[in-house]
Amino acid sequence: QVQLVESGGGLVQAGGSLRLSCAASGTIFRINGMGWYRQAPGKQRELVAAITSGGSTNYADSVKGRFTISRDNAKNTVSLQMNSLKPEDTAVYYCNAGVQYSTGYAFRNFWGQGTQVTVSS
Repeated sequence: QVQLVESGGGLVQAGGSLRLSCAASGTIFRINGMGWYRQAPGKQRELVAAITSGGSTNYADSVKGRFTISRDNAKNTVSLQMNSLKPEDTAVYYCNAGVQYSTGYAFRNFWGQGTQVTVSS
């Protein structure tokens, strides 16, 4: 089994910064893509940022230039630095990872439990 544990959410004023972290643990042979998604009340879950094992990144247009995703492959962690936060960034943020248990096994998708980010105006 694989667990993804997020940390770093909280309440911040508009214009402020937060850093989210996610650590993967359990039976892990390899992780390919890792990413952060968010879901605001009444809205669908959406991709915020993603990063491949090689370090290529992809961002939602709404966060480009403000958020930065990074990962440490040796520690199986992924982080999201969020700057210039806006009230519309308020949501529950979820960590996601594609994990392979062992060689020859298919990659499986895992999610963290979510961490609340609230940006006040």
